[in-house]
Amino acid sequence: MVGRNKRYIVWFYVLNLFLGLFGTIAFFTQAGTVLDHSLLADRLVHGFDVGVLAEMFVRPEFGSTSTSQAAGAFFAVIFFVATALFLPGVLQGYASTYRLPREDFFRACGRNLWRFIRVMIVAGIVMGIVAGVLFGIRGALEKVADESTNELLPVYVSFGSLFLIFLVMSVLRIWFDLAQADVVLSDQRAVRKSIGAALRHTWRGMGRLLASYVAVTIFAAIVLVAGIWVWMKFVPPASVIGAFFVSQLTLLLLLIPRFWQRGVAVTYYLQNMVQPIAMVESFTSVAVVTPVVAEPTAAPVIPSVPPETQAS
Repeated sequence: MVGRNKRYIVWFYVLNLFLGLFGTIAFFTQAGTVLDHSLLADRLVHGFDVGVLAEMFVRPEFGSTSTSQAAGAFFAVIFFVATALFLPGVLQGYASTYRLPREDFFRACGRNLWRFIRVMIVAGIVMGIVAGVLFGIRGALEKVADESTNELLPVYVSFGSLFLIFLVMSVLRIWFDLAQADVVLSDQRAVRKSIGAALRHTWRGMGRLLASYVAVTIFAAIVLVAGIWVWMKFVPPASVIGAFFVSQLTLLLLLIPRFWQRGVAVTYYLQNMVQPIAMVESFTSVAVVTPVVAEPTAAPVIPSVPPETQAS
């Protein structure tokens, strides 16, 4: 499904690239006021010196970082809104058995924008509360484990709790991915109904869905580690073009797992959440009576016998 709709990944990558470019212009300009007039800039071009970077931040001529941070946050919000705007069209395209026309794509985007934003707001609230509670429990468990005489217990508790948090947050993501698919594909105006139906189906198909999401996440981790390894192994520190190419290729490949998970949600929706429509067809049998008209039968022809023959 994702392979048939590769153009969506490319579009979102281009959108992400341009918004990221605009979000870093402020920092680029601010850093240039220091690095363009300092020989220490060479230690950031031909490598990465944390001390030089920290010294640049405390320079009076560098100024406050609030401007660059505000620009980055602004374009991050723009990307969030763009995701809420265009993702309904992506889900509609995934569910279509044909290439979705541009008009239908943008029609689905406009019709589901406010619904999608409502689902995202509910998802943010639920995920934020659950994550806060889980990390609070993790902190309490780590504090208790530090008091133990077992030196490895804090390590086990830390990594084990992180893994459990990852599984719980993955289940929440599945829940709201299914809710978004139901909102778009069933044209559901009542968002609460889609959230409720998605919760029931998440519980019902948790094993299969969670296994798929975890497998896709492992694929994303492999892509990330491979991208970093290629960058460190084959890209020279002074090669700006090489670093840009490898990093952007890695980011492009990292978009695939997220769209893959959306495809998993749409596939599950089509297989298990579509309401069957019973079509009753009544057939009326009409007996057509064709009158049988008896054709007049010709009278038998009796050969005439001559009188002489009869007398004889």
